[in-house]
This record gives sequence, C-alpha cells and structure tokens, in this order.
Amino acid sequence: MSLAMTPPLPPIPLPEPLAALVVERLRSLIVTEELAAGTRLRERQLADRLGVSRTPLRDALKVLAAEGLVRIEPKRGAMVRHPSPAEIEEKLSVLAVLEGFAGECAARSATDAEITAIGHLHDELTAAFERQDRADYFRCNQDIHLAIVAAARNETLANLHAQLNAQLTFYRWKGSADRALWTTAVTEHALLLTLLQNRDAAGLAEALRAHVASTWREIRQRT
Repeated sequence: MSLAMTPPLPPIPLPEPLAALVVERLRSLIVTEELAAGTRLRERQLADRLGVSRTPLRDALKVLAAEGLVRIEPKRGAMVRHPSPAEIEEKLSVLAVLEGFAGECAARSATDAEITAIGHLHDELTAAFERQDRADYFRCNQDIHLAIVAAARNETLANLHAQLNAQLTFYRWKGSADRALWTTAVTEHALLLTLLQNRDAAGLAEALRAHVASTWREIRQRT
C-alpha cells in the first residue's frame, strides 16, 4: 500500500512532546487499519503527511516497534506488523492480572465522585451502544477501564497498564467490530459498575479478569 495518494493530515501542534503526539497519531492510523499490516512506512511521505520532521517520526517508529505494531528492518525501513495470536494472548493474560488488581484497589480507594464519574461513562457507553456508534463506544469502553485504574491510586500499576494497554489498542478495536458482541460487553460493564458501587473488591477483581478473558475470545475470532 502506498501513502503517496493519501491526503495530508492537519499539522500536529507543538506544545506537547512531539514524539508522543506522533506515536498517538500513527497508532490511531494503525488501529483503524488506515495503515494496514504490511504497509511500508516511507519516512519522507509519512513525515509530510503528519506535518513533522523525520526526527520525531523516527522516535515514534521506535516506540511502535517496541509495542509490536511496527517492524524496523535494516536498510529496508519500517513496516506495519501485527503480533501473532500467541503474543496477543500473552499480553492480554498480563493485562487481566493488572486490571484485576486495579479493580481490587479501586473498590477500596475510589472516591464517591470517581465512582459517579465512572457511572456517567457507563451511561455514555450505553448510549453509544444504542446508536451503534463504534468509535464512541470504543472510546467510552477504554475510558471506563482507565478510570478504574486511575482510581486504584497506584502509579506503578498505572504506568504498566498504560504501556500494555497501548500495545493492545489495535486488537481491542478489532474485537469491537462485531456489534452483536456489544450486548455482552455492555452487560459486563454494568456488572463492573455495580461491584464498584458496592465496593466489592474481590468481586470486581474477578469480574475484570473475566471481562479481559472475554475480550480475548472476541479478538481470537478475528486474528
């Protein structure tokens, strides 16, 4: 696939760390499969498209290579890649442990305001489900999980989760492709919210681990 005929994207603003913004933009293009597996990432074309120089682009490609979304080959440059099902399962098994621990901690440490905010996110998720808005549904889904992790008040956990979750964004997006599966996910999220509201630490931990396992079953059908 060539990038030569694709339209330029709006220039990335400079106040934030540029490489991080380029990583986010490229990851989004890969997640939505605008840059499909096997796409050769030609630096000049991609830098022009993103409105950046090659230095932050190269830094971003190294980050995405560490995440497994890009393969950098000597003298051949970078290419979009997708990890094997075994790699994905390995990462998700660790994510399940992290999210289970986050749920256990959040049930004990979350403020009432945080729980209320997560409830509002669940309302947004349900609304997106009802109008069949995949992008908004996916965003709300991710925001709920991130809010639970934040409510756990464990910086090490948050950092590890952010790193691993970024590596799995593409596959979680693919897992949301079948709208018939959304009903199960929305039901599971309703249970997560109830357990959090009841401050049931053990129950929320177990439900989050089961929820991630359910995500893997959905992803496995599409890899």
